[in-house]
Amino acid sequence: MVTQLTLAKLQASSLEPYVKLIEHGMGDYAWLNPASTELVTKQQEQLADLQGRLVRDRTLLMNEATIWARAIYPLLLLAERDDIQAWVEVEVKGEYPNFTVSGVADGVLARCIEGELKTPYLIVVEAKRGLEAENPKYQLYGQLLAIAYMNWKSTALDPQEVFGCYTIADTWTFVRAEVEGMESDRPTLTLESSRDYVEKLEATQILQILQGIVSRYTDHSGKG
Repeated sequence: MVTQLTLAKLQASSLEPYVKLIEHGMGDYAWLNPASTELVTKQQEQLADLQGRLVRDRTLLMNEATIWARAIYPLLLLAERDDIQAWVEVEVKGEYPNFTVSGVADGVLARCIEGELKTPYLIVVEAKRGLEAENPKYQLYGQLLAIAYMNWKSTALDPQEVFGCYTIADTWTFVRAEVEGMESDRPTLTLESSRDYVEKLEATQILQILQGIVSRYTDHSGKG
């Protein structure tokens, strides 16, 4: 019997029967310090304008939709390159031997050919706030499993490397995932995570990380 995992309710206890979780935790990993992501003058000007507006905003008092429009999506747009574009409200689904996981991603950076979305490489979860909000990292883990499956279907590579982040107000936390054993009864999900980056102060660093992730796919630079 194949179990349907619900993204909004995922916890470690609900994932571990189906996925072997290996969490390396927060660190200064190489993928967080891309070497070749110098910003052009136009990007620097756009970032300065974005940060100037955010510094005047009380982002903790804004609703999620407003923060997404003013802070999150503009940075995703700046990370676009070649045929990799920023999209919102994207359906994702992974169908593993013993479980399926599906839902709608708040945002992605994905390959797009003639207006048709292809393979998502980075997925963004906008965390809900308030006392009843769930831990966003497990929802992100589920969506990483989904896009790893989608990429595996098109590339047949095993393991799959994919990236994600969750945002709380204008704070970004990045995750790198490897999914191994795509056709096994219990695939392995290995995870590395970043520290928190506050966009009001660190928009440049956030954009450089996003550009570094995009470069791994457009330049075929491999893992590291």
